[in-house]
Amino acid sequence: MERLIANIKRIVVVGTSSGGIETLRTLASGVPADLAAPICIVIHRHPQSQGLTAGILGGAGPLPARDAEDGERLENGRIYVAPVDRHLIVEPGQLRLARGPRENLSRPAIDPLFRSAAQVYGPAAIGVILTGDLDDGAAGLDTIRKLGGVTIVQDPNDALAPSMPRNALQYGPVDFCVPAHQIPALLVRVLAQEPPETAALRVPRDVEVEVNIAREDARPMDTGLNEIAEPSMLACPECHGVLLRLKHAHPSRFRCHTGHAYSGESLVAALNVGVEESLWGAVRALEEAEILLMELSRVHSHRADDGAGHVARATQARAQASAIRDVLNERSNLQAS
Repeated sequence: MERLIANIKRIVVVGTSSGGIETLRTLASGVPADLAAPICIVIHRHPQSQGLTAGILGGAGPLPARDAEDGERLENGRIYVAPVDRHLIVEPGQLRLARGPRENLSRPAIDPLFRSAAQVYGPAAIGVILTGDLDDGAAGLDTIRKLGGVTIVQDPNDALAPSMPRNALQYGPVDFCVPAHQIPALLVRVLAQEPPETAALRVPRDVEVEVNIAREDARPMDTGLNEIAEPSMLACPECHGVLLRLKHAHPSRFRCHTGHAYSGESLVAALNVGVEESLWGAVRALEEAEILLMELSRVHSHRADDGAGHVARATQARAQASAIRDVLNERSNLQAS
């Protein structure tokens, strides 16, 4: 069942990754103390990171910043940062933290934040994509656009890591594409305008299902995943279950039965990691076989046939391991280019 969007007040949601700290400092230092909206931020971080982002941002400008807390009430003129290893979800007037399935290899991920902001605030949501790798946030920003919100992307030429802004621009038209230093003044101008009236706008079922998966409201298949997705021929790189292709996602996106979600870019990245691990495993096994076979050739050196046979097999293992190393080097060069 579709749900009506709750238009309450404006909200700014921001997503970033590589190079994000300095860019967020630029954002935090440029907004006024009386900013007419809260700012919610997801920056990709390692699960074991110390979580110092909020303190850095609080010292960079006039707005108080803190790691978001579960059930915390939203207030204008404050910065809320997704804590380590938790998705940040927007609810009417408050925030929710959840340890839902990783999306695009990340938790926190940008898409759940953007998707939930679009679901709750519709045209009152303002989404901002900053520097970063791959394409987390592109689908969420597109959801904000489709539900009437304002979309802002950092100019890729201004970004330390241009992939995330570039992919967001390729997903669909955005309202603004500007350098990072122009975004604070742009937010002030946008917030000074009333959001458009969209009383009849409804949240699509696929948005509702994906938000519920991130919230951990139920098992993914019980939230209606089978309604919005169909089986593909691919397996989930994390849990190895069947990946389902989301029916209305363009470009393609995928989820497995346990909820792990992938854009095309993040799925390729995850599969590449798996391929590399398998190839290095093969190199290790072949080189260990070479060591063992040479040892056996020494032990049985008095037996001419056995010794020579072990040496021949060891030489073959070395050649095979060398060939796989060449493949690994080629893959590394291709990814760097």
